[in-house]
Amino acid sequence: MGELPALLLTGPRATGKTTTAARHAGTIARLDREAEAVAFRADPDSALSALREPVLLDEWQMVPEVLGAVKRAVDQDPRPGRFLLTGSVRTDLDVETWPGTGRIVRLHLLGMTVREQLGLAASHTPFLDRVLARTPIALPEAPTDLRGYVELALAGGFPRTALGASTRARQHWLDSYIDQLVTRDAAQVSGGRDPDRLRRYFEGYAINSAGVVAEKTLLETAQINRKTAAAYEQLLKNLLVIESIPAWSSNRLKRLVKSPKRSLLDPALLGALLRLDTPAVMKDGNLLGRLLETFVTAQLRAELEVCQCRPRMYHLRTEDGRREIDLIAELGGGDVIGVEIKASASPTEGDTKHLEWLKQSIGDRFTAGVVLHTGPRWFELGERVMAVPICALWS
Repeated sequence: MGELPALLLTGPRATGKTTTAARHAGTIARLDREAEAVAFRADPDSALSALREPVLLDEWQMVPEVLGAVKRAVDQDPRPGRFLLTGSVRTDLDVETWPGTGRIVRLHLLGMTVREQLGLAASHTPFLDRVLARTPIALPEAPTDLRGYVELALAGGFPRTALGASTRARQHWLDSYIDQLVTRDAAQVSGGRDPDRLRRYFEGYAINSAGVVAEKTLLETAQINRKTAAAYEQLLKNLLVIESIPAWSSNRLKRLVKSPKRSLLDPALLGALLRLDTPAVMKDGNLLGRLLETFVTAQLRAELEVCQCRPRMYHLRTEDGRREIDLIAELGGGDVIGVEIKASASPTEGDTKHLEWLKQSIGDRFTAGVVLHTGPRWFELGERVMAVPICALWS
């Protein structure tokens, strides 16, 4: 806001976009209220100019004409910090020619990280920047254990579930969220979808979160055809609740899988879709690994926007499945940081074999390798490879 005139906050529903933006607004125009929307429909330029800046245009999609008014206002006066926009993704997807190009800058707002939930300093250096700078890794006085990580993952990053809600209230809230998502929200973004089949597909996606799953597996789980599956996947991406982490490639390595890794954006949705509680996760090693990786990925993903090293997130897997690295952070210039996520309190050199293989394969491009684990301390596991407790992400 200190440098750009107009910002559009995007992100999943109920992640706090309007609440966050309202803290920075001089005036809030709630365009889903008819009494406030009337003036913007009649003369959006005049209505906009009469408001004290910064102006928050909440639910802007209810009066899409307001985008043209923002464009013209920015063209006439490009001072920073004038407009904030929040609302649904629907109109953004429907508008053939987006009038905000070059004027309105999107910022993606995801669920809360654990650091934010704990109210720790916002000036903290992102984890990948600390790894790149070889900054000593500080840890909390009382590091989290495996059960604690599972509980944090099941609480997720939605403010309503993460900030002090009881387990029962959280479960009811998430059940309602998913119901609304597959019925009302899905119909608004793409009408004509069968909510029951969409829910089955969503559940199948959750079962395979943090995995490179064959498309046939999802088709059989949801009992749908390939065309319907492709439509459902795109729909859930448009609703900003899932993502495909692309496969990393290099001209120095051959026979790498090109398929993306599928992942839910918030681990709480995984728990809710599969009806999981902490004991159920703790006794199923497969689900434990998937939930933990989905959780850690969510913490790292939220920092990508503010990392100085401007990383992009990938995964790596060879075609024969013998080599696999959970996350690859590719930095500017092609250097990489490899990240492995282990549900183990005491990782060994055996847990670094894929990172060591990558280091030998790409040489100096391998900046660092990190094994994130559930134990209480960090230590070196090899040259440019270290074991780090997951809680270091927010310490």
